[in-house]
Amino acid sequence: MPHANYTQSLQNLMQQVGISSFKALSRAAGVSERQILRLRQGKLEHMRVEVLLKLSPVLQISLSELITTFSPHPTTDADLKTEYQRSLLQLEQQQEVLQQKFQQSSLQLLESLLLQWPTAAQKAQENPQLAAIKIVPLVQKPLEKLLQAWGVQAIAPVGAEVPYNPQLHQLMEGTAQPGETVKVRYIGYLQGDKLLYRAKVSPI
Repeated sequence: MPHANYTQSLQNLMQQVGISSFKALSRAAGVSERQILRLRQGKLEHMRVEVLLKLSPVLQISLSELITTFSPHPTTDADLKTEYQRSLLQLEQQQEVLQQKFQQSSLQLLESLLLQWPTAAQKAQENPQLAAIKIVPLVQKPLEKLLQAWGVQAIAPVGAEVPYNPQLHQLMEGTAQPGETVKVRYIGYLQGDKLLYRAKVSPI
């Protein structure tokens, strides 16, 4: 049995909200043009609920109205609720898997710290004369690996003398004009173009 054509119904809704083309609808809702085509063909059973949840606010109709308008089969509220709950469960499961993968990759990068730090800390407690320089690499190297994997970069190393930039630097004391030389006291970080923490500096 051929699928019904809902192109005109979709165009009527688009006209009401000022969307001129299917490509524009695709961009506005953040869904592929293939999904738009499925909606026009009445192939609602092949579309995920999260796609419909993106389309309904753009077209300014409720999810249930969208399904009723474009479904060749009558859909009950119970059916809709069941499908919606199933979709939410899938999203939660996907999120849990991604979180587990993220944790595993982070733990792998921190492996040497996790395994060696407790022993080093115990030795430091037993021998207060133990030079801190021997313990620093245990923390520094895993941390550098982790930051590198996440694309996090230091603004400037501690002790560096740099031109003051109020967007990247935070004065700990005194005053400084942009461009004047300041000294980095606490390191700051960037992740790509995003500022995570401003470096704390003081005037020279």
